[in-house]
Amino acid sequence: MNEPGKSILILFTGGTIGMVKDPATGALRPFPFDNILEEVPELQKFGYRLSSYTFTPLIDSSDMRPEIWVKMADVIENNYDKYDGFIVLHGTDTMAYSASALSFMLENLRKPVIFTGSQLPLGSLRTDGKENLISAVEIAAAEYKGHSAVPEVSIFFENRLYRGNRTSKNNVEDFNAFISGNYPPLAESGVHIKFNYHLINYLKSGEPLKVYKKLDNRIAILKLFPGISRLAVQSVLQMPGMRAIILETFGAGNAPNDDWFIDDIRNAVTRGLIIVNVTQCRIGSVAMGAYENSRRLADAGVISGRDMTPEAAVAKLMFLLGLYDDREQISRLIDQSLRGELT
Repeated sequence: MNEPGKSILILFTGGTIGMVKDPATGALRPFPFDNILEEVPELQKFGYRLSSYTFTPLIDSSDMRPEIWVKMADVIENNYDKYDGFIVLHGTDTMAYSASALSFMLENLRKPVIFTGSQLPLGSLRTDGKENLISAVEIAAAEYKGHSAVPEVSIFFENRLYRGNRTSKNNVEDFNAFISGNYPPLAESGVHIKFNYHLINYLKSGEPLKVYKKLDNRIAILKLFPGISRLAVQSVLQMPGMRAIILETFGAGNAPNDDWFIDDIRNAVTRGLIIVNVTQCRIGSVAMGAYENSRRLADAGVISGRDMTPEAAVAKLMFLLGLYDDREQISRLIDQSLRGELT
């Protein structure tokens, strides 16, 4: 497990793990994090070569945006041959979005990119940040059959390592902040770190790392609720310049059966809008056609997002829209697993 001589680059973007209280307001704000070993001296016991890269400016993760994902990808690409693994310290609020985005942007990844953070700042006596960071570093350095044990973009939080594009933030109070409802943990940390090797994506081809940096954010989310008005639906479907809509539906992909709703959806698809059906449930999958209400959506041209999380759907659409102009090609790839994001 402990692999002396390993080199790990820690990217600090901001987030609770690196925050302090502002003496004037009492609110948490990020602080410079140039020397991680001063904050977590226990890391020196591994014997790894640890370096850090601090983003400027540091941000609250609520301010995350595609340009910062591109910067993350840039840093990893420029240092890919210098390090055995990468840790991204990130706020929890949008961590699942960022991990999903990086999973699509980094093709043929053979080294770990592990996102982690904390619910309490490192400076707090009861912080969960130290354990999360120490375990993430150990996992990033771990080997399996002479290669990285987890060559994926992942999230480590509260003793579990999840595939990044399968996660959602699920809790703002507990240390166990994330859920991966449709895919088991890649690893679990207890007395020992147990890797579920059969669940990890190991590349068979010898293709080099390819980094995609063009993302198109001309998308929107339409979350359904009982009694949603036609005005609300049309305000989303008819927004100027939009290329794709994520439709957050009920249960196994169901939506209102009203003729006006189906007609508005069909008209939007006819105009060239890509509409992807993603369930509001954290566990389970869209099953287009299992009920009459979802069958009508399929007939109107809505694409099933199957068991993708809303976060993964957002990242995947931005990625595909940045690559392609052809609607049919994008629609076809939505239904395919590109980075293990759907079953």
